[in-house]
Amino acid sequence: MPTKLVEVEVAEAPRRGVPAVVLTSTGPALGPGGEGIATADLTGKAGETVRHRSADAWTLGVGTGTSSDYRTAGAALVRALSGDDAPKTADVLLTVDFDAEKVRAFVLGAALGGYRFKVTGEEAPPRVGSLRLVTPDEGFEEVLTSAALKAHALATATSLARDLANTPSNVKDPRWLATTAARLAEKVPGLSAVVRDEKWLAQQGFGGVLAVGGGSARPPRLVELTYDGGAGPHLVFIGKGITFDTGGISVKPADGMHLMRTDMAGGGAVVSALMAVARRGLPIRVTGLVPCAENHISGSAYRPGDVVRHYGGATTEVQNTDAEGRMVLADAMAYAVRNLKPDLVVDVATLTGAMKVSLGLRTGAVFTASPDLARSVVGAGARVGEKWWRMPLLEEHVEAVDSEIADYRQCPPGPGGITAALFLQKFAGDVPWAHLDIAGPARSEKVYEEVVAGATGFGARTLVELAEDFSR
Repeated sequence: MPTKLVEVEVAEAPRRGVPAVVLTSTGPALGPGGEGIATADLTGKAGETVRHRSADAWTLGVGTGTSSDYRTAGAALVRALSGDDAPKTADVLLTVDFDAEKVRAFVLGAALGGYRFKVTGEEAPPRVGSLRLVTPDEGFEEVLTSAALKAHALATATSLARDLANTPSNVKDPRWLATTAARLAEKVPGLSAVVRDEKWLAQQGFGGVLAVGGGSARPPRLVELTYDGGAGPHLVFIGKGITFDTGGISVKPADGMHLMRTDMAGGGAVVSALMAVARRGLPIRVTGLVPCAENHISGSAYRPGDVVRHYGGATTEVQNTDAEGRMVLADAMAYAVRNLKPDLVVDVATLTGAMKVSLGLRTGAVFTASPDLARSVVGAGARVGEKWWRMPLLEEHVEAVDSEIADYRQCPPGPGGITAALFLQKFAGDVPWAHLDIAGPARSEKVYEEVVAGATGFGARTLVELAEDFSR
């Protein structure tokens, strides 16, 4: 870890003896030199990949030329080049209308499309080593190279988030996740990490984290990553780090429980984003908090009906032990607001199945009281190939968060994704805040665009882009 990605470079000349890739749209062939390749049977659909052995060339469909099409095309090419008898490198002949946005999309797809995570005793199959993007015009190499480097940085963040989420939970307990994040952070200049154990959490009053982790023999942790790139705004990203979720006493159905190794996908996105921000040297301050716990069943597990005291003193009436994510996030949010003086708090979590019903499996939910912040998140996601949709914080459900025997109810009645966000809002104080629910897009059962089956790494790129926006 982390998984090695395909290397992509931009150059003004192709290599000798290396197959050329000609780009084709849904209209005429776009690539220089494509006249000698038969294209009559090609549709130009994004990702359509045809090998022309006689010409030692490939034709690659780029659809109508949208960013999504170019991500799909880059991913499809790498998958095609991964075949048993395929070359492991190629030169992609760019067209004169190519720009930085298309390069970013193509490189992102190419870097991530060949991602593979498998625990096996067999020898790994050979992978694509590199691609060269050949620009036809002088003077564009520097601009396109900059775009390619950014795309590769974003892909690296996504890949690491996938690695963390895909790691089996017999390996990935709270200690492993926290210490792995700290170990990786130590290798990045400007990034520091502190890991807090269960004794520190008890001393400081992290009741939510301790309650959720109390049923496991493997105790909880809190990892804090800090990057100080200057005197700009201070962003705090908080990611749910539930390394396995049985549902606790409110146990989940057996079907699908094996997928709960990815229930810390939000935490993985935060860890990966912090490392990408630091590597890019953005002039901004960013802190990442990941409360890590296993939600298990045992004699020491927390119960429905318990009243839990969070960091800072607020109390929550537990109604469903499977709503554990909001319990650990509440502690981390209260800690951030009280101690870190943030200008913005963003939490990321695979929080509610309700959002999978509402938005499907490819779109994340954004909850915030600020229209401007919602637009910033949606816009950042659009630029890096992650789709978000703003959901309402409905005023008529605010009172439902109140409890008769505690300050708050953990699972208020009403629309589940919205009431979960309203619960978390109680811990944001007066700080601008956004809650990102990635329960749907954090995992995939099929291949599409640059996504492969398993953990998707969704959210990491948006956080990096959001930090870059605020650093300007």
